[in-house]
Amino acid sequence: MTRSASAPVAAPPARFRDLLVAEWIKMRSLRSTWWTIALTALFVVGCAAVAALADHDDIAAAGPGARQSRGFLPFDAFPPGAYMTLMLVAGSVGAVTIVSEYGSGLIRTTTVAVPARHSVVLAKAVVVAAVWTAVGTVISLGAFLVSQAVLDGRQGGVSLTHPGVARAMVASSLLAPVCALVGLGLGALIRHTPGSVAAALFTLVMLPPLFSTSRQWSADVNHMMVVSAWKRLVQNWGDLPDIHHVHDATVPGSWAVYAVWPLVAVALAVVVVRRRDV
Repeated sequence: MTRSASAPVAAPPARFRDLLVAEWIKMRSLRSTWWTIALTALFVVGCAAVAALADHDDIAAAGPGARQSRGFLPFDAFPPGAYMTLMLVAGSVGAVTIVSEYGSGLIRTTTVAVPARHSVVLAKAVVVAAVWTAVGTVISLGAFLVSQAVLDGRQGGVSLTHPGVARAMVASSLLAPVCALVGLGLGALIRHTPGSVAAALFTLVMLPPLFSTSRQWSADVNHMMVVSAWKRLVQNWGDLPDIHHVHDATVPGSWAVYAVWPLVAVALAVVVVRRRDV
């Protein structure tokens, strides 16, 4: 007995590796993302060079031996203002990664092709984390090498093996992917580009200074913020003395902040995408 019409063959479900490739193609095809990353990298490295030049002049004015007594100066290699800019850019791009699909309507095609929405979000998170980890590593290494090359003019440069450098380097490299994943979570929640960027700016940069470190409860909130954790991990002079009435964060607690924020953001994105209509 022959069938008059052959039954349609169902396409195999998309593998997670396929989703990773698709998300990489989406990100790679956006030229604005790469221009933004390139300009941000130049800005951060340039700020590190300027900070090192300022210290170079201070060392020259102080006389011989002044630099050796000061040790490694982390905020020459990792200037806070420049890294706050990196935080904002990474958070904004992370938000746009998911918001742009809602704005263009591409998310409908994606969910039809891959009904398992949580897999799509996880693939986005993996690609975003991988790209921004690479970007953060290149920027941090470049900023460190440039700043130390400038300080070498006064015999003030240090190597990557100098005490405190490795932790500062890792923390600065991971700052970008942490913020990008936070932006991804905010983008999934808000689904509006200006609102998501504003939320990333407020959460990552503007909110922490509202909580001082002079009172214990306020310091505890401050220490839960990403930028505060980064500053503590880059800091290489140990805990601040009690006479300053400043409650300093701990190094293990700061690493925990680095882990909790992206995990919560990605979990939030997964829950929101599964429960909301596209």
